Parts: sequence; C-alpha cells; structure tokens
Amino acid sequence: MFKNIILEKKEGVARITINRPEARNALDIETRKELLAALDDVERDESVRVVVITGAGEKTFVSGADIKMLSEMDFRQIMEFSESPLGGQTLYKRIEEFSKPVIAAINGLCLGGGLELAMACDIRIAAENAKFGQPEVNLGIMPGAGGTQRLPRLVGPGMAKLLCFTGDIIDAKEAERIGLVERVVPLEKLEEETMKIAKTLASKSPLTLRLIKRAINMAMNTPLDAGLRFESHALGICFASEDKAEGMRAFLEKRKPEFRGR
Repeated sequence: MFKNIILEKKEGVARITINRPEARNALDIETRKELLAALDDVERDESVRVVVITGAGEKTFVSGADIKMLSEMDFRQIMEFSESPLGGQTLYKRIEEFSKPVIAAINGLCLGGGLELAMACDIRIAAENAKFGQPEVNLGIMPGAGGTQRLPRLVGPGMAKLLCFTGDIIDAKEAERIGLVERVVPLEKLEEETMKIAKTLASKSPLTLRLIKRAINMAMNTPLDAGLRFESHALGICFASEDKAEGMRAFLEKRKPEFRGR
C-alpha cells in the first residue's frame, strides 16, 4: 500500500515509520501524501488508540523537507504549497489536532521540517544520538512549517530565536534541558521506552485522552478564562460518558478498567 512509509498496528498502537533512509527520511511530495493517507487510516481504525511516528534506521528521524524540491520553487509556488494539504503547516496541524495521542520516537537527525513535525506531536522521546535544529537560515530561508510558532511555546522566545537565528544543531541532552523533548534514552532502549508509554496511553479512556489533548492545546493558544471554560465543559462530557462509569466502578471493585471511548 505504501512505498515511503511503513504502517504497523499492534496492541492499540499504530507505528508510522518514514522509510526513506537513502534520503535521510526527507519529506518529499509522495511521502507527505502517504503520511496523510496513513493518518486517515489510523483515525478511522477504532482499535488504534495511540500513534507513534519515527524514522527508518538509527541515523535519522526526519531530516526535513526535500531541498531539491524547495530549490525549484518561487514566491508564488511556495505560498501555494504552504497553504495546500501537503504543506508543512497544514500537515503538521493535522498531527497537532489529531484525535489520538501522537508520540515522536526520535532516532538521530531531527532537523528543519523534521523538528517541526516532532514539535507537532504530543510527546517527544529522543535517543541519545538525536540531533536537533532549525538550520533553514543557512539556506537563506526560515522555518515555514510552524517552527517559529511551536518552538517558542516549548523552549521560550529567547532560546527559539537563538536556534533559528544561528541554525545551530544541539544534542539530545541539551534538547531535554531546554524542554524540547520530554525524555532521552539510549538508542537501544528507544523503541522499548516509546512502546511502554504508548501502551500506557492505550489503556486509558480514548474519550478522556482526546479531551485532555484539546484542553492542553487550547491552553497554548487562548486566554486562561476561555481555557478554564473549555475544561469545565470537557469534564462534564467525561462525567456523562460510559468510560467514567466504568473507570470509577473498576476502582471501587479493585480491577483494571476496560475503556471503550464512549
């Protein structure tokens, strides 16, 4: 079904692997189309509760956009591409607003559009060999797939400017220190640690996770009062759900709940 990605599903977790190691897993047009198709498939599949996005091999998560493709674009073409369903802003917003939790398992280079993809995910787990940066300035351009917007929300405006102004590449330890990733693990433990978190999330109420994700995303983009109002309404939805009844009944009966997302 797919040429440039691998889609696997197991135990409530869908694993999407960008599989272009010969091109450092760069996101060309065909790969973007396949990624969108995989997301559509996973969203429809009720057996999938969590998504993991990673890159093939041990050297690269995603190196960014296809530079050859970008080099051939002019002002009009880049504007049209940016606003299209395959453009980075639209594609990564789809991931940011995805109805299920999305974890980035970052193995190796995570640069430019690759970092912008990772920042659109809900949680970032990095291997010790991972490298991060927004090096677009070295090409005479700037981040255009959300880098100037999501990066300061994660690491603060000063650090975001430092990284975008200089194009410097930082290691996983520094990325964890500044809050760009949530956890750093040895490369050989990356899959184990990522799947441990993914399976934990898969055991929770899908409805509750979806509402929590929306509420926290709102906190980054709305005034406090608006966010609090949404939180109250979301809590009300939880209390009207079958999952709330099951969760509390299971707690009182001292057993694991079996959530159904209703």
